Amino acid sequence: MSTTAVPALDKTFQILDLITDSSQPLTAAHIAKQLGLPRSSTHNILQSLLSKHVVYKDTDNRFHLGSYLMYWAGKYAQQQGVIQLFKDLIVQYPVLLQHTVTLSKLDLGQVVFLACHEAPAPLCFTFRAGVRVPAVFSATGKAMLSTLSMPAIESLYEGVFPEPTTPNGVNNFDDLSTELTAIHSSRISLDDGQLREGMYCLGTYIRNASGNAVAGMAVSFLQAEYESKREEVSSVLIELAEQMEQRLGFKQCHRP
Repeated sequence: MSTTAVPALDKTFQILDLITDSSQPLTAAHIAKQLGLPRSSTHNILQSLLSKHVVYKDTDNRFHLGSYLMYWAGKYAQQQGVIQLFKDLIVQYPVLLQHTVTLSKLDLGQVVFLACHEAPAPLCFTFRAGVRVPAVFSATGKAMLSTLSMPAIESLYEGVFPEPTTPNGVNNFDDLSTELTAIHSSRISLDDGQLREGMYCLGTYIRNASGNAVAGMAVSFLQAEYESKREEVSSVLIELAEQMEQRLGFKQCHRP
C-alpha cells in the first residue's frame, strides 16, 4: 500500500516548501520543472492557493508566500502562548497541583488536549496532548461551548447529537442547553462521569483579547473526593483562568 494517502496534498506542500526555500519568486513553469510535476496539476494547485491567499502572484506571474500564512502563524503562536501560560502560572496554585489539570482547545465538535499537569495519584484515564473527546461530554468542552449560541453548537454536529460514552452522558441538545445555561451563571462546568464513569471534572474557559474562548481548563477527581474539593477548586480554577485571560489581553469585568 502506498504511504502517500493524498498525493495532491503532498504536491501542495512540495510547492509551498519550494517557494519558501527559494531566494527569488518563481513562475508556475519553473515550479513544475523544479519539482518534476505536470504543469496542469501545478497550475491547478497554485490557483487554489491563490484563491485562499496562501500565495500571491506578482505582475511578472511569479509566486510569493501569501498573507493567509500569517493567520495560521498567529493562531499557532496564540495556541503555544496559552500552553506556556498554563505551565508558567499553574505552579502558583498548590490547590490545583494536587490534582490532574488539563488544558484543551475546541476543534469543531471535539476537545483536543493541549497540555496536562498530572496528579500524584493516577486517574486511569490518559490526558495525552492530541487526544480528542466529544466536547459535549467533557468539562472543558462544555465550558467553551457555553460561550456559543445553541444554533452554532447544533451546526457543529450537523443537528445530530453524539452518542454518549457512558450512561451518565447528556444525550440531546435540550439537556445540553440546560447545562450550558448553568455555566453562564457560575463559569464552572461539570463532567459528572459523562466521559468516564467514576471520574468527575470541573472546567472553565479562557478568553483572549477579542473575548473569544481560546481554551478550557479542567480539574479531574475521583468521584469520592469531588464533593469535598468542589468549592475550593472551582474558585481557584476561575482565578487561574482570569489570570491567564489578563495575560492574553482580555479586559475583565469585575465579578459581583
